[in-house]
Amino acid sequence: MAKRYLFYISENYSFQILRPLQQEIQRRGAEVAWFVEGTNVNKGYFRPQERQLSTVEQINEFNPRAAFVPGNMIPSFIPGLKVCVRHGFIGFKTRVKDGLNYSFIIRDCFDLYCTHGPSMTETFKELEKKHQYFKVVETGFCKMDPFFSTNNPAPKTDPRPVILFSSTFSPRMSQAQALIPTIERLSRDTKWRWLVTFHPKMDKGTVDAYKAMQHDNLTFIETDNAMPCMLEADLMLGDNSSMIVEFLMLNKPVVTLNNEHPMPHFINVTDPALLEESISYALSRPADLIAKMKDYAKQTHPYNDGLSSARILDATDEMINDKPLAKQKPWNFIRNLKQRIKLGYWRW
Repeated sequence: MAKRYLFYISENYSFQILRPLQQEIQRRGAEVAWFVEGTNVNKGYFRPQERQLSTVEQINEFNPRAAFVPGNMIPSFIPGLKVCVRHGFIGFKTRVKDGLNYSFIIRDCFDLYCTHGPSMTETFKELEKKHQYFKVVETGFCKMDPFFSTNNPAPKTDPRPVILFSSTFSPRMSQAQALIPTIERLSRDTKWRWLVTFHPKMDKGTVDAYKAMQHDNLTFIETDNAMPCMLEADLMLGDNSSMIVEFLMLNKPVVTLNNEHPMPHFINVTDPALLEESISYALSRPADLIAKMKDYAKQTHPYNDGLSSARILDATDEMINDKPLAKQKPWNFIRNLKQRIKLGYWRW
């Protein structure tokens, strides 16, 4: 019988994260099934050939050897090794609990954490040593595989640089509304071509304003997969969106407006009047900026071979076949009771 693996998801972003891993699993002759927890996932995003399970009983019958989660939680009663592949780069997340960045909170759910690069691995390795009931392996981020394994795009027929504008949907951190007049003005100049794409949760009024702004130099793109836009673009204009980190991993410069945590590997301004000059400067790829970008990528995600999915699967199978860890995961009764209530599952 072919090996079986489960994808346990609760958000739409899971599709782009897990599909490269699905491709690697199927390439090895194994099977994948998806299970959706909650109501945040648009099931219309599933492809016809993707197998869906709708109950825990169906998961038990499927009997996966491992369950992959691009999030923070999975109930202990789900069968198989529990693998956290993370839902994104740490980026600008600064929430702290018990002295730790929220990205590193351990919820007693996972057997294996697959990390993206040294800046994430170092802390998780310390936590592995402390808790001793999970393993940490640096694999790279499976979501990034297509960015590095996709065939080279067709040569540009338009020689102008392409600027990609994307913004976080959070009203407090988004600059999309404030930038409407600036982008309207800059996009009317023919020296750059503009692509605009937003998170699906972006304010409808803001989305409508950019749709109405479209002309020969500016295109608004609605998509659940921004990868083609990112590959086409030469520079990203943003604010506090997590896409900034992904774009930097492509060795392409970023300019931000009012980023809450400006860093030396991108250019941040606080006045929209400075954007045109800053974009022009970043497009020249100054040596100092490029060096800082490369150093950041080396610490955040040094894998540009498109093989992170393969490393995740190898680490999973190795742990399944290896000897048990020093300790067992804590039995978190309250958390699992809540999950049983949520999923309506009471078999023990």
